[in-house]
Amino acid sequence: MKALLVALGVVALGAAASSAARADYGVVMFKDGTCRAWNDTKATPVGKGWKYHWVGLKSWDTAGSKKHYALKHHWCKAFI
Repeated sequence: MKALLVALGVVALGAAASSAARADYGVVMFKDGTCRAWNDTKATPVGKGWKYHWVGLKSWDTAGSKKHYALKHHWCKAFI
C-alpha cells in the first residue's frame, strides 16, 4: 500500500511539473472605442482611457471570438 501511495505521489508531481502555464488573454477597449484581443493581461496597454471587457480567457481564439458579442452589444465601435 505504501508503494502505491509513493507511486501516485510521483505521478502527481510529474503531472503538475509538466502542465503548461495558464495563458491569460483578454479583450481591451481603448479610449476611441476600438477593441483588441490582448495576449497578456498583466502587461497593460500604455496610456489612459482603456479598460478590459474580458480577462482570463484561455486562448487567443477565444479572445478573438468575443468580437461578435462586443460589436453586437455596441461595446466596441471596431475590433482590431
